[in-house]
Amino acid sequence: MKHCPSILGGVCERLRPNRLVLLLLLLPILLTFESCSVIEGTFSVIETTFSVIKIGYRVVKNTVKGTIWVVSGTYELTKGATHLVYHIGEFTFEVVRAPLDYPLIRDDIQTIDGLPVKEAIRLGRVKTAPYTVKGQQYVPMTVARAQTYEETGLASWYGEETRRLPGGHMTANGELFNPNALTAAHKYLPLPIHVQVTNLENGKSIIVRVNDRGPFPSQHNPDSGKRIIDLSRGAAERLGFVEQGVAKVHVETIQLEEA
Repeated sequence: MKHCPSILGGVCERLRPNRLVLLLLLLPILLTFESCSVIEGTFSVIETTFSVIKIGYRVVKNTVKGTIWVVSGTYELTKGATHLVYHIGEFTFEVVRAPLDYPLIRDDIQTIDGLPVKEAIRLGRVKTAPYTVKGQQYVPMTVARAQTYEETGLASWYGEETRRLPGGHMTANGELFNPNALTAAHKYLPLPIHVQVTNLENGKSIIVRVNDRGPFPSQHNPDSGKRIIDLSRGAAERLGFVEQGVAKVHVETIQLEEA
């Protein structure tokens, strides 16, 4: 009993054997008083840890829904600009404004915002403007609604035919179509916007720039209009489904912040 905690002082030495039971009953209470300051110190450490976790939560990329991706460089063509290059994470995007005399890659788009397609593109009235395809009107979602968009469904890819045709082709928002780039077509998202596409069949994931409209029902395959996104060949290659043609994917918009 000579090595009892200091808070007990010399009590242990003076105790008679018949009082040992009483001491054992009081011991938990005495130890609680002894360790109060330690517990308080532990609480302060826990609070500090929470603040660190909070900071980490905001900056970790590609893991938390709503994470902001840092973009290096301007990512929208400003008035008068014809070319820009920017980076989002490991992905590089090159945007070129197409000459107005280039044909549309989607030549079945009839009007945009009630105007001839090329006129709407020239005036910059495309982003969320309603448009018609083969007499059917499509109404894109608002920019605010698009910020929380996510959907799971089938993806396809398009544009291979442009490799064999002379000259260039234009997307629905006036950009030069590049089948090797990381771009996509969507029926309802604002143009342009960036989404993360994950191939649910192999786990591969990329970011693409949505700059075109589609996919739409075709004469030979009406069900093609049920697909949620049409990717460039370059994007389909990165996701690993070029050969099979379609894949089940998850699509969600990402938030961007310029560095």
